[in-house]
Amino acid sequence: MPEENQNNELSVTRFIAAPPAKVWEVLAERQNEWWCPRPWRAEVDRQDRRPGGVCNMTFYGPDGEEMPQNGIYLAFEEGHRFVTTDAITGDFQPSGPFMIGIWEIEPEGSGTRYTARARHWSADTRKQHEEMGFLDGWTACAAQLAEICEREAA
Repeated sequence: MPEENQNNELSVTRFIAAPPAKVWEVLAERQNEWWCPRPWRAEVDRQDRRPGGVCNMTFYGPDGEEMPQNGIYLAFEEGHRFVTTDAITGDFQPSGPFMIGIWEIEPEGSGTRYTARARHWSADTRKQHEEMGFLDGWTACAAQLAEICEREAA
């Protein structure tokens, strides 16, 4: 279930039966494999994994749709979390902010707790993201991430 708070945040969380090192490797290094819910796909165009570094990808839909997703990293903590925003681009140009995305992992028992958060600039943009299918989409991405990690950890 998504969670909401005063920060206009939506989130999904999932236990992944794989060690944190495996989950981090797939989470941070192999985004093309899990980032978009199928049949969509993501391609990383450019990443500079440091605060202020560029974070550009393009989403491709099954009917030829193309959706650039350009922004910057606000934080990159190896092995734990990364934070991005689309509020500005890599050349520090404003781009019509929609959200701040936070992806993080924590050890949990014999596996890993994955949490993805979307903090929106307003209640309206949070609602827009919900209506776009946040819960189904981000849950599907978490399942795709878990599928890869658990298969490779077995």
